[in-house]
Amino acid sequence: MTPSGLLVGILGGMGPAATADFYAKLIRATPAETDQDHLRVVIWADPRVPDRSASLLDGGADPAPLIEAGIRALKDAGADLIAIPCNTAHAFIEGLAERWDVPIVHMIEETARRIAGLDPRVERVALLATTGTVRAGLYQDWLGRTGREVVLPDAREQAWIAKSIRGIKSGETGLEVRIGIAGIVAALAARGAQAVIAGCTELPLVLHDGDVSIPVVDPAQILAEAVVAQTTTRRIR
Repeated sequence: MTPSGLLVGILGGMGPAATADFYAKLIRATPAETDQDHLRVVIWADPRVPDRSASLLDGGADPAPLIEAGIRALKDAGADLIAIPCNTAHAFIEGLAERWDVPIVHMIEETARRIAGLDPRVERVALLATTGTVRAGLYQDWLGRTGREVVLPDAREQAWIAKSIRGIKSGETGLEVRIGIAGIVAALAARGAQAVIAGCTELPLVLHDGDVSIPVVDPAQILAEAVVAQTTTRRIR
């Protein structure tokens, strides 16, 4: 493979482990045989970005200024396109690509497009995500445009998922959280879900395709593949 010469910017830190996982996925998604075949990458990981769900749900500190500061830093570093491996952060990025004149590969949009192309066709998709992502309707909006229905956890299940995500961020990735998540996926499948979106970038750390009875859709993996695909179609600086 001949490297494109493009510089990929990763806006990370939301959270740090998910950022590291995304970069690993980007490396694996790149058809490289040598070090020199890989993409040039700059990572801006700022864990000071306020909690996205707390801002959306409870009027917590606004993460938008630090998200925009990260985009500005990546733009200044020469990034030709930007990936943001945080689902909830996508509630705060409208207009930023145009303002800073740098493409942002939209993880939610790319995931909806991938699900729309699944064969056999998937009509009903379960969503495991932060409560902020659920309430913001990010996946409901993009999947609704393709005629797909989102199957959501009930209030008790959602509270458990939100608690589990906080635990994963603090390093709790053991059997208890894995069994609990698998149980919720089973309940959603029983309610008609044909696939499940791991709609928080911490969740793929404990939930993988094959762990449950329905396919697991990993938006971070889809984002990594989309970044690789877009670097082959954009003009080198």
